[in-house]
Amino acid sequence: MQPLRRFLVPAFAVAAGLVLASAGRAADPVFAGPVEAGKVEAPTRRETSGLAASVRNPGLLWLHDDSGSQPVLHAIETNGTPVGTLQVGGIKNTDWEDLASVTLDGKPWLVVGDVGDNDAVRRSVAIHFVAEPDRAALAAAGRLAEQPAATLTVTYEDGPRDVESLAVDPRERAIYLLSKRDDAPRLYRIPLPAGPPVSAAVSARFVGTVPHLPKASAGQLLLNARLGRMRGWPCALDFAADGSAAVVLTYGDTLVFPRAAGETWAKALGRTPVRLAPHALPQAEAACFSADGKAIFVASEETKRLMRYDRK
Repeated sequence: MQPLRRFLVPAFAVAAGLVLASAGRAADPVFAGPVEAGKVEAPTRRETSGLAASVRNPGLLWLHDDSGSQPVLHAIETNGTPVGTLQVGGIKNTDWEDLASVTLDGKPWLVVGDVGDNDAVRRSVAIHFVAEPDRAALAAAGRLAEQPAATLTVTYEDGPRDVESLAVDPRERAIYLLSKRDDAPRLYRIPLPAGPPVSAAVSARFVGTVPHLPKASAGQLLLNARLGRMRGWPCALDFAADGSAAVVLTYGDTLVFPRAAGETWAKALGRTPVRLAPHALPQAEAACFSADGKAIFVASEETKRLMRYDRK
């Protein structure tokens, strides 16, 4: 009996540990696709760099062009059909790279990340809070104008970073930024104070790395060394509205990171992600969950195709 007992006790401990480790974490989500949801016709240059599902207007997506374009947000249907545009006054599109849609204190906001910095030389970057208009008013006018209600002037505690990925957690009242060109992308957090957004100079604090983004295979590097080197760079980040998962888009992959109840985003993003079927888009740079979390949309800077993954 002694040998059997020596075997059973450690085995039971391992099994119990596995149960405890998985407690509180939902099963990994399964997404089908991608399928082509439609064509993106709205931006003039069609270099979609940021994408967000409206929290105010069901079935509406917001997007914007990349650096150097006009400071304009475009509203489209989930099949790509244009609805209207929102001219954001008083600011420039220095290097807009990501976009979020969020409700804070009952008011819907579009959060514009002017955070791109290819050479990591910008002394500070900017995050703008713009009030989201009503769909009916936007559709009727075709074009509306709005000034940012607040702008955060952001520096990183460890120096400038090239960032193309931004997400907002309204429950936590925090903005997260994910660096692009580091070997292990670095995750930063900016807390938001209670009350309406206010302009301020803030520091983005490093909270962890995202080390398990797939890299190019040897074959992919041989076929295209430049694209292969960039394949694992993150270029979009979004959180599901219920906080259960994050999506990270790279040039090669669409990746989902499930999150357990009470878990930090740093811990969730530190694990190996669920790898969805390849998006197969050239220079994919924009991704978001649908407002209900049942779909993920992906768009590119080099094609009109709007792709969609559907949760099973």
